[in-house]
Amino acid sequence: MTKAIKLLTALPQAQRERLMELAEEVSFPEDTRIFEAGGTADRFWVVRSGAVHLDQQVTSRQRVTVASLGAGDLLGWSWLFPPYQWDFGAVAYTDVRAYEFDGPSVLALSVEDPLLGLSLVRTVAEILANRLETTRGKLMDQYAFQRRTGPL
Repeated sequence: MTKAIKLLTALPQAQRERLMELAEEVSFPEDTRIFEAGGTADRFWVVRSGAVHLDQQVTSRQRVTVASLGAGDLLGWSWLFPPYQWDFGAVAYTDVRAYEFDGPSVLALSVEDPLLGLSLVRTVAEILANRLETTRGKLMDQYAFQRRTGPL
């Protein structure tokens, strides 16, 4: 399994300090829906404490948790790529404290400071690659389980 990459600790100190100038401390009570798939993605968070579940609506009444995030994890990357819409939903599984960042402000800072922009994009890409690998592993485990037990 690959090691989880944490956005703030992965950025070089100078870029991290510039980014943190834009941070706002926020909190979400347990069971709060933070965002919904298809909604406008104009911000992101770094979880300070608590747990967030990313979910996908599979039927009109059923959601499936596709990932769980905790302290240090990046929540939200869709603010970085057009069409700037969330691919998943997110809900506070427990009380959550986080740093919130305004996407357009971070993008403007990235233009002003290209080294920060490059560091940020490379780190987010590494986080996404890590999550893709983790998801692939879970799908392979599920596939192997279903082959052993047969169809449900």
